[in-house]
Amino acid sequence: MRYFVLIAALLASPVVAEETAITPPVSASIEEGLIAWDRVYEVTSHPRCSNCHVGPSNVPMWSGPSYDRTRPHGMNINAGESRIGAEAVLCSTCHAYREDNANNLPHMAPQVAMNWQLAPVEAEWFGKSSDEICNQLRDPDRNGGRTLTELIEHLSHDLILHWAWSPGGGREVAPYSLEEHMNDLLIWGSAGFPCAND
Repeated sequence: MRYFVLIAALLASPVVAEETAITPPVSASIEEGLIAWDRVYEVTSHPRCSNCHVGPSNVPMWSGPSYDRTRPHGMNINAGESRIGAEAVLCSTCHAYREDNANNLPHMAPQVAMNWQLAPVEAEWFGKSSDEICNQLRDPDRNGGRTLTELIEHLSHDLILHWAWSPGGGREVAPYSLEEHMNDLLIWGSAGFPCAND
């Protein structure tokens, strides 16, 4: 948690629109960065994250202990190129937000207070190796054009991502905590975004 206060300061500072790179307010060695990356990979490869980080098939996955076995999302769901199901059935048809705490019921579709959707196809993580995800996440052409600051900000305000740490219904939560994950991203970025295949 030694960098958490710095994350709060980083998020509180305005992001300059023209900014293409940042100088993080901390420094970390490559070794520290690689250790932090290993924890980041535990999160990105976890079913709470990777099930919706699928490729051009546009088919979300069901995997992890609560699903018994790995398989494509039931009911022949395909989110289409829109990644929200606009071509057939919107993801929000079942993943509609309700304020009655339905996430605590194992037979209810998970819901958050924003539109449910697949991650962009460029952010395919399901079944990918640590090196593949590491190289993707540090590449602005495949991470949504995000700087380190923007990656952390994305985590701080995207409620679908927050759901991974509080999915309810007996679902396994993502490893660590959201704050620890943000901290690991900061350490990894501060070390220069190292990947084991460098």
